[in-house]
Amino acid sequence: MTYQRPFVAQLAHRLRGPSQFIQVLVGPRQVGKTTGVRQLLEQALWPAHYANADDVLVSDRSWLLQQWQQALLLGDGALLVVDEIQKIPNWPETMKALWDAQPGRLRVLLLGSSAVQLQSGVTESLAGRFELLRVHHWRFAELQAAFGYDLERYLAYGGYPGAVALEAEPDRWYAYMKDAIVEAVIGKDILQSRQVAKPALFRQAFQILCAYPAQEISYTKLLGQLQDKGNTDLVKSYIALYGAAFLLHALQKFSPKAHLSRSSSPKMLPACPALYSMAAGVAVGSDSEQRGRAFELAVGCELLQQPGQVYYWRERNDEVDFVYQYRNRLYAIEVKSGRNKSAKGLEAFCAQAPGARQIIITPENFSQFSHDPRGFFEKLG
Repeated sequence: MTYQRPFVAQLAHRLRGPSQFIQVLVGPRQVGKTTGVRQLLEQALWPAHYANADDVLVSDRSWLLQQWQQALLLGDGALLVVDEIQKIPNWPETMKALWDAQPGRLRVLLLGSSAVQLQSGVTESLAGRFELLRVHHWRFAELQAAFGYDLERYLAYGGYPGAVALEAEPDRWYAYMKDAIVEAVIGKDILQSRQVAKPALFRQAFQILCAYPAQEISYTKLLGQLQDKGNTDLVKSYIALYGAAFLLHALQKFSPKAHLSRSSSPKMLPACPALYSMAAGVAVGSDSEQRGRAFELAVGCELLQQPGQVYYWRERNDEVDFVYQYRNRLYAIEVKSGRNKSAKGLEAFCAQAPGARQIIITPENFSQFSHDPRGFFEKLG
């Protein structure tokens, strides 16, 4: 039986309700968005029309109008799915006009391979008319269920199911990650749709940032490693673009004062372990320091898939790996992976935030955390 990612059920739940919003599926390339939508369509919950803009040689507004009308012929409440919609010129304005002219007639689901173009399109032109559903990289629990992963395999290769078949051939695996994932995102999704100052510097910044998994890096230090002149604002804009493209996350330091968080040095997290392995060019596990960083990275990436906010915290020699804030709850999270680390940070942080719950995540309980993060926190906190 083909594995079904959790977002499929979540999407079905949203679409069962009144069609008040256009549903927009965004996420990294090659993580199964289209496959999941096809699994949803196979359930035949509603009459549905699926259209893929990849199949269109000459695309214009009339093509989207044609797909809309094709779905209308199936009856009120039918589902219209448009894949790779970012390839249609002026698609946000066209969808806005169609939706406003006949509100509630159709259920509408939009998706595509370019997270950057999709997110900017809906926020600029479809304000108040859409809901985003973010589909992230595959978590450890998913890869364990679908492919029998253990933790060591996840820390080396985890994130992209399409690369699973290539793991026995490291050169092919690396080429797939570089060409089909990273270069497709940087070259097609970002550089072809955004005015990026100094593209060569932009590419170099990605390699450098991936080399600091789960580590705090100052903008000054980063600028010192770049082979061309830049400035802090330029680097911040690079990091923001990589974040929108689901390649890198930059955590800010936790502080009750928001302006202090924004001015802190970021703690960098490549969006999944495979991106770190690819950028570092190492077999994670051969070095205890690298393995420890990879495990901390894995914990952070799974935390970022949860609702709420994720930070780090440090004052002088005291630090907390992750601070997770969800509604009115605050969790101080220490990641134990075998490296020598002091636990004083948890105590120091909780002295400043007495209501925070202390959580320790280890290789032994990581599987339980990955299977049900919210339940994991509730049991321990």
